[in-house]
Amino acid sequence: MTDESDRTAHPSPESGGNEPSRVGRFDPPIGGSGGPTLLSDHPGPLLRVRNLRKHFPVHGKGFLQRVVGTVKAVDDVSFDLQPGEVLGLVGESGSGKTTVARCILRAIRPTAGEVWFRDNGRRVDLVRLPAKQLKPLRTQMQMIFQDPFSSLNPRMTVGDIVGEPLVVHGAARGKALKDRVTEMLVKVGLAPEHAIRYPHAFSGGQRQRIGIARALILRPSLVIADEPVSALDVSVQAQVINLLGQLKDELQLTCLFVAHDLSVVKHISDRVAVMYAGKLVEVAPAAAIFDDPKHPYTRALMSAVPHPDPDRKMAFQLAGEVADPGNLPPGCSFHPRCDRCIAPCNVRVPELKPLGPDRQVACHLYDQES
Repeated sequence: MTDESDRTAHPSPESGGNEPSRVGRFDPPIGGSGGPTLLSDHPGPLLRVRNLRKHFPVHGKGFLQRVVGTVKAVDDVSFDLQPGEVLGLVGESGSGKTTVARCILRAIRPTAGEVWFRDNGRRVDLVRLPAKQLKPLRTQMQMIFQDPFSSLNPRMTVGDIVGEPLVVHGAARGKALKDRVTEMLVKVGLAPEHAIRYPHAFSGGQRQRIGIARALILRPSLVIADEPVSALDVSVQAQVINLLGQLKDELQLTCLFVAHDLSVVKHISDRVAVMYAGKLVEVAPAAAIFDDPKHPYTRALMSAVPHPDPDRKMAFQLAGEVADPGNLPPGCSFHPRCDRCIAPCNVRVPELKPLGPDRQVACHLYDQES
């Protein structure tokens, strides 16, 4: 991925403004009053996102193009991603899922928040890390893109595409480069002779396998898959999902799996985070989400999952469109579409609170229980 232009780093609140790059050997104190702790004593998550925000200004017409509004694409999102875990991030189009993914990888700069990443015994804040210090971390963080064709250079052979990250980061060359490319092609279900062919000669599923091979050639510890099967035929989606699951176990990958369809993440995710209008509304283990969804929006998404029984009726069908992040309704953003709306929903934004040991829900229906 291409680094953005370098900017002056913001001072660290934990360091009193004396830590310009937010790089250190200590784990930042999260949700507590105690001092920092050594990472070796507390392994913790591979990725820790706290209060992430991405707001886009809306400019008016005319010569001056003054800012007349703000689109809150991502608004106060927090979650942890444990080593070896697959976290499914789901929601309708426009809910902010892809923006979260791009902010984590610094493809776009967040408006506010922290993204702490574990790097060989230290933790770094990717949001405030200067571009020069961010580039070496690109080997540990890779992305699988949604469109398997437009993400591949049609003028390059498959071998050059898959091997390009090794060349860019100086990880291999000559015979070693060729051998690693061949090994990765075989891992994703392609043949070694495919290295000399061009992307147009492959089907959609094969092109996505090429994209997966390119993302994994550097053996990254974190992979973000942005709707990796939404552009594929249904018959091919299961094959790609199974491949990702196999590679996750074999290469010990940690993955943030972005999707708009709950049925897609069902068989690969350990936990699921449901997002609506820039906010997380429910986070729970995958089995709990599918067996007993709590938030009304999660229940609506579950009712839309295709079922083999043609006589089965949908429990709740969503009306209207996802809330406009540039003109959000007061209170809970989901309340105009909710079938269980109560008085507080119209005036107060619900907080994401624990509901049991492994679940968080942002809904006024559970305020007393939480």
